[in-house]
Amino acid sequence: MPLKELAERRNILHRKSDAQTVLRHALEDVQIGPVAMVSSFGAESVVLLHMIAQIDPTTPIIFLDTEMLFPETLTYQRAVSEQLGLIDMRIIGPDRKEVLVEDVDGILHQADTDACCDLRKTRPLNKALKDFGGWITGRKRFQNGQRAQLPLFEKEDRKIKINPLANWTAEDLKAYISKHNLPRHPLAAQGYPSIGCMPCTTRVSAHEDPRAGRWRDSEKTECGIHFENGKPVREGKAA
Repeated sequence: MPLKELAERRNILHRKSDAQTVLRHALEDVQIGPVAMVSSFGAESVVLLHMIAQIDPTTPIIFLDTEMLFPETLTYQRAVSEQLGLIDMRIIGPDRKEVLVEDVDGILHQADTDACCDLRKTRPLNKALKDFGGWITGRKRFQNGQRAQLPLFEKEDRKIKINPLANWTAEDLKAYISKHNLPRHPLAAQGYPSIGCMPCTTRVSAHEDPRAGRWRDSEKTECGIHFENGKPVREGKAA
């Protein structure tokens, strides 16, 4: 079955399903094939990680260590993984040879944020996902404009991307974290509702969009790990 048709059928099937059902079925879907979860271990990541741990703690979890993350994120990743009993953590980073050639001084982000994200996120993730038929993301429709029409299942290149929390609100996330007494990212209480790499993430005031602190004062809104029409999405459109 063509992947686009497969995604459309799954969206129809799960149009009234809750996130746990979407997750469970995606992990068992032989037509999608092996599925991994990609997690930033950011401010809201613990919700999906907890669901995965409840359904199947052996699910591969891919964590991109860009080598520019906040120390708090690295500490949080280790603590959450241990607390939830996630068995198959896969911590990946940029290719060492590529970094030495393209960003030996670690300042590429100052000149070209897209190139930095490509080096430290997009390329490593593509390699890590090579043997998977699908991957799970934590994206939600409320996060910014280009995600407003986000489906539960979508075709991306030769894979199916699953967005179980697509229709969740910020209030839904807070309620789930509170109900299950889940650990919060330490930076969340310090004004960081969306947490990426340290050089490109700033605090957000109460009246701003939660992702306003990502690549502030630039048109860039996405890191480029998500694609549209075969091209990485960086500014609400494929670049």
